[in-house]
Amino acid sequence: MTSTMSVQLPARPTRGAVPPSGLVLAVASALTFSVSGPIAKPLLEGGWSLAAVLAIRMGVAGLVLSPALVRTLIRRPDFLRAHGVSLLAFGLIPVVGCQVFYFSALQRMPVGIALLIQYLAPVMLVLFVWARTRRAPSRVVLIGSVVAMVGLVLVVDVAGARFDLLGTAFALLAAVCACVYFVMSERTGDDLPPLSLAAGGLLIGTVTILLLAAGGILPLSVSDAPVELLGMTVSPLVPLVLVGLCTATGYALGIVAVPRIGSRLASFVGLSEVLFALSFAWLLLGEAPAVVQFVGGALILAGVVLVRAEERAPVDVSSPAEPLPGEVAPGTR
Repeated sequence: MTSTMSVQLPARPTRGAVPPSGLVLAVASALTFSVSGPIAKPLLEGGWSLAAVLAIRMGVAGLVLSPALVRTLIRRPDFLRAHGVSLLAFGLIPVVGCQVFYFSALQRMPVGIALLIQYLAPVMLVLFVWARTRRAPSRVVLIGSVVAMVGLVLVVDVAGARFDLLGTAFALLAAVCACVYFVMSERTGDDLPPLSLAAGGLLIGTVTILLLAAGGILPLSVSDAPVELLGMTVSPLVPLVLVGLCTATGYALGIVAVPRIGSRLASFVGLSEVLFALSFAWLLLGEAPAVVQFVGGALILAGVVLVRAEERAPVDVSSPAEPLPGEVAPGTR
């Protein structure tokens, strides 16, 4: 999002103005993203390779959001020249990078550990802003970060998990890619419309996955065999379309929410995706969570509430050129 020293960001003029609608959109985004896993799992178990599922998932989502990109290109013929690098970066890093690194980590370590490391992204953002602005986050944010991370440890149930250096590196790279998603989403606006960025990134991600598959880097296999979904035997087209629509909705809601509430708070709200994923796995696949995971979920919510409380705290706006704790300086968006 473009900004100058004399122009306030319309989405978040002060820290005390975090709109509830932004939180609702962020939670809805996490919910729709979380259902993708349980829907896609029958495909992966039915002979579909990960690359094939990802390519169709991204492709369907990109096509659903493509009208926004087309409208922007018609209105601004210079859009690709001005923001082509941003579209490419969004497609390669948050869209492709996050998923490829995460699933690469899964091949070497348990799901719980991989999730735990990837969802260190909120803490990474806090540390990044701390280093960039040289202003320590408030005690409330630090406490909220610790509480949320403890809750995440309980939710993913990492007891007895083995350590793998390369798998850890892959998961950390996935976390970095997630951070880039939140930072780039926060900088969208009139000059770089969020839905246009999402559409372009998803289409670029689709082409990238297909190129990696064509080069033999990622295996590509499909199957026309029926799959089981919600206790019914259906064509594989059904979960493919559903997962594409969920992905499009998740990106659309999330990329619109982040500029409204800020990358830091959005990243903490994104932790709820783990809770929703467990719930959908329970409802759709019969994988009931343990009691300790419910406790962890409560701690995650408590951490988000603490960070949210700090976002709503009063702040002196007499010097608008000075960045707030947890925000990037004006003129850098």
